[in-house]
Amino acid sequence: MEGMDVDLDPELMQKFSCLGTTDKDVLISEFQRLLGFQLNPAGCAFFLDMTNWNLQAAIGAYYDFESPNISVPSMSFVEDVTIGEGESIPPDTQFIKTWRIQNSGTEAWPPGVCLKYVGGDQFGHVNMVMVRSLEPQEIADVSVQMCSPSRAGMYQGQWRMCTATGLYYGDVIWVILSVEVGGLLGVTQQLSSFETEFNTQPHRKGLHGPYPFGQS
Repeated sequence: MEGMDVDLDPELMQKFSCLGTTDKDVLISEFQRLLGFQLNPAGCAFFLDMTNWNLQAAIGAYYDFESPNISVPSMSFVEDVTIGEGESIPPDTQFIKTWRIQNSGTEAWPPGVCLKYVGGDQFGHVNMVMVRSLEPQEIADVSVQMCSPSRAGMYQGQWRMCTATGLYYGDVIWVILSVEVGGLLGVTQQLSSFETEFNTQPHRKGLHGPYPFGQS
């Protein structure tokens, strides 16, 4: 893996250094956005506090002191395994969202990585799932238990891989839901559950992914 190579536009830096705000939450949010969500809020607060909450100075300090020691894992989104684009889901329905991802780098992922919710609609209370360390070019499925909103409409949320030290990496992966009364998930979920119970032990607690639903 290679170290980070970031060339920030001086005009952009000047713009954010002149925000004229002392709201620490706003500064943390802007710092995190400038870094492409590579650092968690606590890490952003550390560098901002170190530079007396000067955004431009904090950005410079981050790249001056951290970049030589940072090697960023690689992750590529492969495909949606369940709940692909165009599939509809009934309101207030629990489901398993599964993505297929790949370690597209040349080194294994560090231990303790996870997939974290970073924005948009969350679809339930789960905001993080642990992911095993993948070897270079290895592909794996990652699943999250979710629940559809109670009102019909289009919804979307974003998730990203994150290291144990709070460094975000890889593609942003999406959940895009079309919530409709009479959506097809109820049927496909029942069929998948029946097939699982038919082929495995009769006693089963809960639902376990992945479920390869077809595109509607």
